[in-house]
Amino acid sequence: MKRAGAAGVRRRDMLLTAAVSLVAIAAVLLSLSVSPGVHGVLGAGLALLMLAIAVIDAHSFIIPDELTAAALALALVNAAMQDPSSIMEGVIWSAVRGAALAACFLAVRSVYELIRGRQGIGLGDVKLAAVAGAWLEWTTMPIAVEIAALAALGGYALRQVVGRRPVRATGRLPFGLFLAPAIWLCWVLETTVL
Repeated sequence: MKRAGAAGVRRRDMLLTAAVSLVAIAAVLLSLSVSPGVHGVLGAGLALLMLAIAVIDAHSFIIPDELTAAALALALVNAAMQDPSSIMEGVIWSAVRGAALAACFLAVRSVYELIRGRQGIGLGDVKLAAVAGAWLEWTTMPIAVEIAALAALGGYALRQVVGRRPVRATGRLPFGLFLAPAIWLCWVLETTVL
């Protein structure tokens, strides 16, 4: 009986690894196709970092600082390369947007803790918000947050319904699982549509 259970776990892990690998390949190829050249390579790097953050946060409720720092560094490189005649201006505005969105998340975190007496979002989510702001324009930042929030609410509700569990105000959810892919998705939207 134990062997059958272990085989099932191994098979599930192999399927999950295969699925994540396929998503990574598709995201890299899409990034390179929507923005050929260096910007596409940077977008592909963003895709891989956001996927890694989502997978780790889903598993452990932790967003590694090293991955967030790498995504932020890529954002600043991307900003510097947008307009070679005004490199510093691009980097500064990228940093300002990142700081502004992180400050908004930190304010929400603080107010929630003040009202509810417990943390609602972690500091990893605040740092990930800085990445979103550094990568995305002012008009796209709220779209990424909205996509992430709606996906998180839908995912939580679906999990509760499928598992026949009650919806609780104290339920936990790894928000980075939803925000990280939303950041990359909005980068793709900015690059192609906006």
